[in-house]
Amino acid sequence: DLATYPRTVEADCALLESLGANIAFTPTVEQIYPYPDTRQFDFTPLDKVMEGPMRPGHFNGVAQVVSRLFDIAQPNKAYFGEKDYQQIAVIRRMVDDLGFRVEIVACPVIRETSGLAMSSRNTLLTQEEKCIVPNIYRILTESKSLGLNIQETQDWVQKQINNISGLEVEYYSIVDGDTLADINDWADSKSVVGCITVYCGKTPIRLIDHIRYK
Repeated sequence: DLATYPRTVEADCALLESLGANIAFTPTVEQIYPYPDTRQFDFTPLDKVMEGPMRPGHFNGVAQVVSRLFDIAQPNKAYFGEKDYQQIAVIRRMVDDLGFRVEIVACPVIRETSGLAMSSRNTLLTQEEKCIVPNIYRILTESKSLGLNIQETQDWVQKQINNISGLEVEYYSIVDGDTLADINDWADSKSVVGCITVYCGKTPIRLIDHIRYK
């Protein structure tokens, strides 16, 4: 996953410069990790659901990387996009566990005009794939007005997306927005979020998104 992740350092630096930045911190692996990071984190139950089973070790890696960044930068605030909804929950837990004095600020998802959540992964999509992926958010949005129960809503979303050639749902979970625990009834939580991962194309490209039901 890391090996295929888009790297656009020159474009990133140009954007930073246009916004008034004077310095970009782009260290080598050896500078950040002079020796292997063997730390093991346990964020149960946050890292044991949804992305956790699908990507073993992923959130441990997130904690290693982000904690290392916080150690170096000592920020007062750190901003993370809500598109990676589960990741923010894990990072907040890590901040509490390790005693970092940093405020984690969740930034709303920014979408393309088609409704597709903006992501560096989108650059990997072909033009044909870019025409079908907006259906993910369209179907999620439509599911809010169906009046179905939790299980029926999950089933409907998965069926609708899987019926579109080129798209395949890996999972769709409707959970408590704070604990990420599965819920059985809309009344079980004051914050209800639907989190989804969809594979697109023959490569395939793995896309994540979410929607708030309340």
